[in-house]
Amino acid sequence: MDELLSDTRRAAAQVDMEAAAAALRKLHADHPVLATSIASLIHVLAGEALHNPRFARDLEVALAGPKDEVPEARRPKRGPGVIDPFAVHLDVGEEGLRAALAILDTEQLKDIVAECAMDYDKRAMRWRSAERLRERIVERVIARATKGEAFRG
Repeated sequence: MDELLSDTRRAAAQVDMEAAAAALRKLHADHPVLATSIASLIHVLAGEALHNPRFARDLEVALAGPKDEVPEARRPKRGPGVIDPFAVHLDVGEEGLRAALAILDTEQLKDIVAECAMDYDKRAMRWRSAERLRERIVERVIARATKGEAFRG
């Protein structure tokens, strides 16, 4: 089976090389300098690959293109927040937002912080205190809600 596969690959390679030679001959008719340069490049590459096994392997890898490897596993992203703090603030104000956040645990608060991009200093996701997380959320919601107030009449 392996021998048959090897013969098939050799035949396919022979067809590819003949097609490349034919393409170079056609190119030479209109662009002789370019065709000669490409042929010289191939000659140099083939000669180096023939005498340098490491170069041959590196060339094979480079020409093979990207591999269909499984990317390195990443930690799963956080889930969506259980509430939208901006909508809650808009509906019931700051005190209502604080009351809604008071019933959430640390992980749920971190989900909100992550979803709403409130970890601007890359510290909040390491906090273990639910109260600190609640304060960060309230701070960011109020900051965004009042942004531009100075320009409004």
